[in-house]
Amino acid sequence: MSTINNRFRRLRSGAVIRDLTAETTLSVKDLIYPIFVIEGTGITEEIESMPGIFRYSADRLDPLITRVTEAGISSVLLFGIPEKKDAVGSESCNPDGVLAQAIRRIKELSPELLVIADICLCEYTDHGHCGLVDGEHILNDETLPLLGKMAVTAVRAGADMVAPSDMMDGDVTVIRHALDEEGYEQTPIMGYSAKFASGYYSPFRDAAESAPGFGDRRSYQMDIRNGREAIRELNNDIEMGADIIMVKPALAYLDIVKEARNRFLHPIAVYNVSGEYAMVKAAARAGYIDEERIIMENMIAMKRAGADIIITYHALEVAEYLS
Repeated sequence: MSTINNRFRRLRSGAVIRDLTAETTLSVKDLIYPIFVIEGTGITEEIESMPGIFRYSADRLDPLITRVTEAGISSVLLFGIPEKKDAVGSESCNPDGVLAQAIRRIKELSPELLVIADICLCEYTDHGHCGLVDGEHILNDETLPLLGKMAVTAVRAGADMVAPSDMMDGDVTVIRHALDEEGYEQTPIMGYSAKFASGYYSPFRDAAESAPGFGDRRSYQMDIRNGREAIRELNNDIEMGADIIMVKPALAYLDIVKEARNRFLHPIAVYNVSGEYAMVKAAARAGYIDEERIIMENMIAMKRAGADIIITYHALEVAEYLS
């Protein structure tokens, strides 16, 4: 007679029982698909460092939004890329600018699709930083009113949610106040609460044309060595009124996600960022990995760590795999 008491393999013996006893589930409704919208007309251009991801002019969004909605994805996150950039990111608050045009077009195409507007100046400034600058110093308090104004502009255009990614201290408070003053008390804020100064963002900066013109973003984005500070940042966004908190990037920071899940009751989002996407694509194209298996393993890892929401460039692929 066997002396083995615990036979874990009993619950792994077939697909049905594995599904029955699975601790973590993934749904297409967990996904947010990021979209880059560029000013102009007739533009659909692939981003070289992000195979399969494109920049679209607003008039070219129709087929993409059809794919998104038919896939069952319920939310998109928009990044606007204007033709004209200046030191104060004026186009970020233009009611007829690239972001507002894209929001209006998407809401015309799919009124039920949840449209989230990224709120940050980096795509709109000629220096590429997320705030106003004085020489090579990034100004915090002087930037905040512009973020509030940008959020109001996006919501007036039809955005259902705003997501400040700037990492300026006090941003959620100022945006919440600006929205409330304009009668948008019901518009939620998803804070980029613990956003690390990561090397995983490089392809995004190609896509959004937002690489900093001098220095880097380490004076306002989080030090990659700090975990306890990330919890303070997450808690601070909650205290300021964020409805959803976020950890960015995702895969290298799942310890932060797990700790956040143990501490907070708020919905937690993760951003599966451009560099994480690009590495999977590069390895798959080289034949080193099974692309579908790795993508789904990454998605499950994020959910298992405690994420409720996954922002990912793989969203359309994941939706296909799940179907």
